[in-house]
Amino acid sequence: MAGTHTNRTFSGSGKNLLPPQELLDDLCSRFVLNVPKEDLESFERILFLLEQAHWFYEDNSVEQNPSLKSLSFKEFTSLMFNSCVALRPYIDHIDDIYKDFTSYKFRVPVTGAIILDESYGRCLLVKGWKAGSSWSFPRGKKSKDEEDHTCAFREVLEETGFDVSKLLKMDDFLEVVIGPQRVRLYIIPGVKEDTVFAPQTKKEISEISWHRLDDLQPASEDAISRAVNGLKLYMVAPFLAAIKTWIAAHPPPGGQKADTSAKGISVWKAKSSSSSGSGPAPGPISCPSSGPISAPGPSSGPGSTSDNQLQGVASDHHCADVGPGRSFRNFRFDVPSILQSMEAAFAAAK
Repeated sequence: MAGTHTNRTFSGSGKNLLPPQELLDDLCSRFVLNVPKEDLESFERILFLLEQAHWFYEDNSVEQNPSLKSLSFKEFTSLMFNSCVALRPYIDHIDDIYKDFTSYKFRVPVTGAIILDESYGRCLLVKGWKAGSSWSFPRGKKSKDEEDHTCAFREVLEETGFDVSKLLKMDDFLEVVIGPQRVRLYIIPGVKEDTVFAPQTKKEISEISWHRLDDLQPASEDAISRAVNGLKLYMVAPFLAAIKTWIAAHPPPGGQKADTSAKGISVWKAKSSSSSGSGPAPGPISCPSSGPISAPGPSSGPGSTSDNQLQGVASDHHCADVGPGRSFRNFRFDVPSILQSMEAAFAAAK
């Protein structure tokens, strides 16, 4: 019977061991059983708790014991429902519970920030950890009863290491509704390009770069779903026109002009553990050559994260190159493509 199964089956290779029952019991006790009662009132809340347990398992347990198998969230959830006494009665409904949770997450409001440099010609984008991840503004889902601006403070700090709490103006934000999800991004202008950025969370962000706004403008209506200049932009594109409008109404002080000599400026990038050194880059690194930004290699994929660690951009850096700028006048949103791409991105992240 599935409900009585314990996870003692090990791979013969010794490199893909399933977590032992003792570890699963510890995770269940730490993240599920010892929480306020209201956090156990719905499966959505319970799976948010399991998501935290999954992050802890991947970021700590697997790193400390590389023989443990890296698990997808769905695999991890199934193991926890099988192993945790409080969850075991619902194991027969695990597929429906997981499906409902995935749908629910896509409805949770998202907040973050659009960080502009001193010329307002560049914006800061972050790239997800997994291979093929898209670029986006630093942002994340709101927690229960969390205010929009508080969520923005927290998410930007987690993803970039930059504190926007003293720079954020409550009324300066752009908001779009994509499908069932509301996304609000506060505009943070005038940030120096030599600001040091580095994520505070493990295995969530693979690169942080300044990008010229003019280089992010799609030239055709289907460019969003395909990618522009090698950049996957479906998390960025819905805000581009509104950013231009905001800048036109709020020009940079002193009429500063953007430096057009460098296409993309990578200020932080994750590297494999085979490289030496760690921490954020000491400053921005310009990449004058053009071409598509490459997706992370297999070492950044979900199956090999135990062999990676976050490191700053060293002298042997691989910069983010962006192709030539595009005109915005012919751009139209292809809403179905945006929704399809975003749904695929969220599904791939689970």
